[in-house]
Amino acid sequence: MKTAVYPGTFDPITYGHIDVIKKSLKIFDKVVVATTDNGDKDYFFSIEERLDIINNSLFKDLRFNKKKVKVISFSNLTIDLCKKYQASSIIRGLRAVSDFEYEFQLAGMNKKLNSKIETMFLMSDIEHQIISSKFVKEIAKLDGNIDRFVTKYTVKMLKNKY
Repeated sequence: MKTAVYPGTFDPITYGHIDVIKKSLKIFDKVVVATTDNGDKDYFFSIEERLDIINNSLFKDLRFNKKKVKVISFSNLTIDLCKKYQASSIIRGLRAVSDFEYEFQLAGMNKKLNSKIETMFLMSDIEHQIISSKFVKEIAKLDGNIDRFVTKYTVKMLKNKY
């Protein structure tokens, strides 16, 4: 079974992230969606809230197969997650050229840490490439309509926060 790890903050998960997961499932048998709990960042949603939002978005709103997608939190190296879940690849989403430099450096460091793990860059479909968690939160804060950017459950959670 071919498994990949898709790490990210997912604060909150958007249709752009979900599009990358869908594309990953065309390549891999299983995708581990791993939301980080890195203490260096200031998150809008707690790790528990993010796990709740991801699980409800993927499995209730969109009816993803739980045998093909696993949702976890982590605070260690991504390559350690790959080892734990026997994943051969790390999935990284790209929205714009500006994302590439950071992602390229990160992929290089992961390769140096474990040469057996490959990083695969996937782009969401064009209609989802402009979506970012940051913009979604800003639009929600200003009482704008975010239905086109996130699932129903995510909309509900954002409205509860504001």
